[in-house]
Amino acid sequence: MDDRRITPADLPPFVDAAWLKAHRTNVVTADVRWYLDGASGRAAYDGGHLPDAVFVDLDSWLSGSSGPHGLNPLPDPEVFAQGMSSLGIGDSTTVVAYDDAGGVIAARLVWMLRALGHRAALLDGGIAAWTGPLETIPAKPTPATFTPSPWPKEHLARLEDISAGAAGIILDARNADRFDGSLQLPTDPQAGHIPGAVNVPCRGNLAPDGRLRPIAEVRRAFAKVGIEDATAVISYCGSGVTACHNLLALEHAGLGRGRLYAGGWSEYGAEPGRRAELG
Repeated sequence: MDDRRITPADLPPFVDAAWLKAHRTNVVTADVRWYLDGASGRAAYDGGHLPDAVFVDLDSWLSGSSGPHGLNPLPDPEVFAQGMSSLGIGDSTTVVAYDDAGGVIAARLVWMLRALGHRAALLDGGIAAWTGPLETIPAKPTPATFTPSPWPKEHLARLEDISAGAAGIILDARNADRFDGSLQLPTDPQAGHIPGAVNVPCRGNLAPDGRLRPIAEVRRAFAKVGIEDATAVISYCGSGVTACHNLLALEHAGLGRGRLYAGGWSEYGAEPGRRAELG
């Protein structure tokens, strides 16, 4: 499943279905379907997935236990490595991940791998972009060697960075109604957003067909909120999942790499005395 000809620098954050078909025998295809309402991503995978795709359980391998650091903190490096190894993803494996939400969920896996220097990309358009037949028989991957590595501090922001008020541009990836406080989901500790944050909903990165909008449109959307260089950006969402899609979109648009605040609103807003901003 290795393709040593593809380097991390060569592989963009998004690839299309034609690219995947051309390289399918040299990559691991990862199904990362997961639903905030508790529906089963595994059941969706069993009902039909891309050929040879492995199912990546976000709760087991891409997230630590819910607690003071939010609902989906990053897992311990050893846990992540164990999960990747069990799925046949090794140190030199190229991964293409997808979901059925235009990539806003699968972005979590892709961002994690890329942050560690591994080759990974999102399938642009997700499962809907695949024109070939789907399979229902689960893949049986051969375990691979994935070396645990600490999460790179240069790619992460902490609550202390946000609270200090010197965090640069704080980018909220949630839908506008959650950002302005007109909608509060059960998973939101309170309504509103981090004071001073700007809002570019990650789902707005997508065209109606679920594919990424043209790069010029992506750039304009970020420019409207003052983002022309991602190096000063800290991206967050409810719990550090969909925020990864904005980071990958920024990188794909040539604006550089920002930082992820994995705790997100589920960590920041959990303290009753911490001020939320509305509107």
